[in-house]
Amino acid sequence: MGKYTDDDIRNSKKITLKIAGDYLRISPNAVGIGMRNNLLPIGIAIHNEDKDRRFSEIWSYNIVAERLIAYNHGTISEIHVQNIEKALDKIVEEFSSLKQIQLALRVHKV
Repeated sequence: MGKYTDDDIRNSKKITLKIAGDYLRISPNAVGIGMRNNLLPIGIAIHNEDKDRRFSEIWSYNIVAERLIAYNHGTISEIHVQNIEKALDKIVEEFSSLKQIQLALRVHKV
C-alpha cells in the first residue's frame, strides 16, 4: 500500500512532486520529467522563463488531485485528458495575457 490514500490526495491543499511520487510509487524527479514532457497527464508544468536560469531551469507544477487519482487507477481516458488540457491551456493563456497587462501597467507607472 502506498504512503497516501485517495482521500489523502483529495484533501491535500497542495500536491507536491514528492507527494505525487509517493502516491504513484515513482520518484519525484520522474513525476516532474513526466509532466514537463506531457507523458504524465496529472496536471500542468509551467516553465518560468522570466526567472534567472544561470544554475537551473525553473518549473512550476500544478497537480490536479482527481487527475492524479484517475491516472493511478488507470481510469483517465485520453479524450478526457485532451479536454482538460485544452481548458488548462486556456487558463495559462489568460494568465499570460494578464501578466503582460500587469507588466505594461508597471512600465507606465514608472
